[in-house]
Amino acid sequence: METHVAWIDDVHVLTVIVNDISILLHTEEPPVIYWAAKEKYFSTKVEKVNADSTVRIILLEELPIGESLVLLWGTAKVPVYPRAIVRTDWFDQHYADLTTKLGTDYEHSATTFSIWAPTATSVKLNLDNRDFLLNRHKSGLWQLKMDGDWHGFAYDYKVIVNGQTTRLNDPYAKAMLANSEKSVIIDPARTDPPNFNKRNRPKLQNLQDAIIYELHVRDATNQEESGVVNRGKYLGLTETATTTKNGFSTALTYMKELGCTHVQLLPINDFARVDETSPNDDYNWGYDPLYFQVPEGSYSLTPNDPVARIIECKKMIKAFHQEEIAVILDVVYNHVFIMEESPFEKLVPGYYFRYHSDGSLSNGTGVGNDFATERAMARKFILDTIDFWLNDYHVDGFRFDLMGAIDIETMNQIHERCKEESVPIMLLGEGWDLPTALASEKKATSMHSNQLTGLKFFNDYFRDSLKGQLFNKHDTGYVNGQGRFIERLPHLVSGTTLEEFGAPFVSEVNQTINYVECHDNYTLWDRLLLSNDQDSDLTRKKMHQLASGITLLSQGIPFIHAGQEWFRTKQGDENSYISSDWINQLDWRKREVENDYVEFIKTLIALRKKYDVFRLTSNQDIRRRLYILDTPAPVFGFTLLGDNEDFAIYINPTKKSYELRLPSSAIWRVMANNNFDKNTAQQEVKGEFTSVDAYELVVLKKSREIE
Repeated sequence: METHVAWIDDVHVLTVIVNDISILLHTEEPPVIYWAAKEKYFSTKVEKVNADSTVRIILLEELPIGESLVLLWGTAKVPVYPRAIVRTDWFDQHYADLTTKLGTDYEHSATTFSIWAPTATSVKLNLDNRDFLLNRHKSGLWQLKMDGDWHGFAYDYKVIVNGQTTRLNDPYAKAMLANSEKSVIIDPARTDPPNFNKRNRPKLQNLQDAIIYELHVRDATNQEESGVVNRGKYLGLTETATTTKNGFSTALTYMKELGCTHVQLLPINDFARVDETSPNDDYNWGYDPLYFQVPEGSYSLTPNDPVARIIECKKMIKAFHQEEIAVILDVVYNHVFIMEESPFEKLVPGYYFRYHSDGSLSNGTGVGNDFATERAMARKFILDTIDFWLNDYHVDGFRFDLMGAIDIETMNQIHERCKEESVPIMLLGEGWDLPTALASEKKATSMHSNQLTGLKFFNDYFRDSLKGQLFNKHDTGYVNGQGRFIERLPHLVSGTTLEEFGAPFVSEVNQTINYVECHDNYTLWDRLLLSNDQDSDLTRKKMHQLASGITLLSQGIPFIHAGQEWFRTKQGDENSYISSDWINQLDWRKREVENDYVEFIKTLIALRKKYDVFRLTSNQDIRRRLYILDTPAPVFGFTLLGDNEDFAIYINPTKKSYELRLPSSAIWRVMANNNFDKNTAQQEVKGEFTSVDAYELVVLKKSREIE
């Protein structure tokens, strides 16, 4: 960068920085700005000389952006570049281009290249080892149409911004060489597996019927005991009828048998920290995003074949769809891996990321940068990317990482786009309030759920009430604290929306995602080892079953972390995002050992899917059908009144047994029980009373009244 530079910081503000300010101040002539291409001069007025040897100059006219400008002041010639001006409303109003299709638009006879770089003074396409100058349009769009069939060719760009030449990949790239070396042009028609189309999507009538299973592609099949051939790959999740050596189902077939309706995949777009040509050397969850429209290469059998990795990814999605399992993508639109290396920052420095009013970079995400979703072209990129995964990959939903760092308007526009699909699209996210530079009233947080009716929120109140406060590893909740927070249980099982049970977490029951474990932080089992270290393994397993059971039986949408149903452990690793496969991979041997618990979860899932009273769709319905039962604390009970069947559910989080009075004198059938010593197949409870054992969860269904 030059030692003397003048920055355009607002429509009428120029900040001049020089080594020796005296050379400017000793001249009598006022500074002017010269635009050589038009042989035009712009008048200015010096407003203030600052103590830090910078000069604030008032611009009397609007300056053109993306042109070579020079400040002439006495004998000094100072280059003029845009800086904070790119973060003004004026800039979006004059330069945003919301209608043009960016990236590559492929045809057999030609490909059109389009890239938005309004502050650049030159943009060249490097294709087939040759450079081609793109044509600039008024909005700062650069375009070039190249005749010929360019399918499979690699390309990148050379741009001149602020006097520097930079090489970069296309942020809208749809395919890449290994390790993001170069963007690649593809013919979309040549990347679809046979019969891959939207009509084959699972047709869930109501999103309230969903049961979400969170999964990392590599974790799912990496262990040898999975019986999968293509272990740790997209194709590993296309294999069916896979088993352990002892014949227990694994991978895709196992998920189908379990009964989940949606699989939520940790990020599968191109991410950093894993060498795609030698993927076993490193591990990453995927929250280090590089290119948002490109499938991650380390999950491919041939990462350097850009078409193959796309086909393999689509085959995985198709395989889930064939098993009637919908696919949710975990997407990370709140930050990029390293801002300075991002094509966004190289193309339009300072535009795509948030800054505080003092000019410092916002870091509410805690990873170095916050993507400025509220800016027109940043929002366009997100919407275009959502549209791309819906149209080209036929996914069924999106989970938004750190959604509270995204603005409300962007999230609502995403919802509007998703409403165009023929099946309901699941939209859920982390609605926590983060210290980003975005104004609080604009954040897509759970406290603004009434403005985000198409969005669902991870319910941390639900999580912490059951197992204890997340960031205090020795804290306890209802299941592991002898019934602590029992007063919150009515609130939890009713969907945490009814004011009579507590302050609403969200506005409507269809907005709560109930969970006790996810990929973040300790697994529930590892947490119980810390918070309840004096208890036996058997007792901790019972606590674990209570937490998962309450999750599946409460109103709202249940969310299960893969392996939770067999006491998944990460060997005490609280943040395993770049830990080893040994820490992260699903242990299919443990799935065998804990098959009774797996069967218990399968039973609860089947019960939830069969009877719609477990998945009510409105607060009014919940008030009409859910009633809290009178039980000896800390035992908790509630009843659900269906059109043709009534249920009573009891949970005992203590080491004692209790006698219970049933809602009515009847013959009650035991539908589910985590006391595996009892024979639940034909068990019935007759009369008005029953008992509940230590750490027991039981679901009873009324067969008939006793006359």
